[in-house]
Amino acid sequence: MDHRSAAGGGTAPPPLPTGNGPGTGTGIGGFVFNAADEERRRGVRRMKATATGLLVLVALVYALAKWAQDTGAGPWAGYVAAAAEAGMVGALADWFAVTALFRRPLGLPIPHTAIIPTKKDQLGVSLGEFVGENFLSADVVKARLHALGIGGRLGAWLAEPAHADRVTAELAAALRGALTVLRDSDVQAVVGEAITRRAESAEIAPGMGKTLERVVADGGHHRAVDLLCAKAHDWLVTHGESVMDAVQGGAPGWTPRFVDRKIGDRVYKELLRFVTEMRDMPQHPARGAVDRFLTDFAADLQSDTETRAKVERLKSEILARGEVQDVIASAWASIRSMILSAAEDEQSELRLRVRSSLISLGARLATDGRLQDKLEGWIEGAVVYVVTTYRTEVTSLITDTVAGWDAEHTSRKIEAHIGRDLQFIRINGTVVGALAGLLIYSVSRAFGA
Repeated sequence: MDHRSAAGGGTAPPPLPTGNGPGTGTGIGGFVFNAADEERRRGVRRMKATATGLLVLVALVYALAKWAQDTGAGPWAGYVAAAAEAGMVGALADWFAVTALFRRPLGLPIPHTAIIPTKKDQLGVSLGEFVGENFLSADVVKARLHALGIGGRLGAWLAEPAHADRVTAELAAALRGALTVLRDSDVQAVVGEAITRRAESAEIAPGMGKTLERVVADGGHHRAVDLLCAKAHDWLVTHGESVMDAVQGGAPGWTPRFVDRKIGDRVYKELLRFVTEMRDMPQHPARGAVDRFLTDFAADLQSDTETRAKVERLKSEILARGEVQDVIASAWASIRSMILSAAEDEQSELRLRVRSSLISLGARLATDGRLQDKLEGWIEGAVVYVVTTYRTEVTSLITDTVAGWDAEHTSRKIEAHIGRDLQFIRINGTVVGALAGLLIYSVSRAFGA
């Protein structure tokens, strides 16, 4: 079968290269022509042949009818000739209209023909404007999203345990992927800097003072004092000789040794007695002194400028130490390992809590109309913002894409998709023209024309 224009005249371009199967093909003029497109083009050629064959048939019928009419075959020949003549006119008119969409009929430079190749860019602009006005407007997007009922449908979907499991698994995989991509050194630097900056920017003395004040008021420090007294007593009992030796070592060299020994023994016994009484007597005066000291210190931490400044200097010195920075930076390694273990273990507390939260959220979304409205409002607002903000980019994508297409191949691609239906117009034009011609001829004969 030859490759000709829609009416059978003119030389058509060579066949388009095709791929090896559906979904594959060779890109030409911005398109990919695949096996499916080639099959469509074969269908178009078959329909062209059918429409052209019908035109040839009515032309042959017209010639035979005119011959029969000239030879006096009878009135019926006139009716047949009129119908065939009108059928040819209809077929040729529709052939011209269909062909003019894609190319110049018979190659003649007739105005307003080859509409798609010559008006391709204008069609792209019009298509972009049409999409922008009718598909990417805020009202259309909001109405469509509202009609979908995303909140209720999402809630019902999430309420299913199997779906919650699937979402949990996907979140765990995403979390593992994110932790794998991140470089530990970068994260450690960021975490260390963030913690250090946060600690340096926040004054800790007032908070410490309030906390200490509450502890003292509630008597929470008594256990610490009890423990300290007990440990001090045990240490003195165990290291009595060391205490006496220390006292003797600090005595003047001119004093007799037995005097030094007696003084050391006396000091040790008094110290042990003091610690023992303080340990065993909740109302010991020294305990009251400790309470007053802690109360005053708590007040100074909150209101005394000098005390607060000392605490801040001490905090800065501690934070500046290398070992402290190493501890802060190494915290990320522990956190990362903990998160990875929890994400990989299906029975971990993290995944079980996420799964339970998703199911609970789904159940609420499925039944709570206010929550549905709130979620849908967020989604609609986000989508409308994206659509209204980037509508020009979307429409320009359509316009620029169409402008980048090759005119000839654009025409052939479109013809491959709709050409078969357009050939039915030619067939219908032939049939309708013939019927119209027969009707007109019959009416004219009836009125004696």
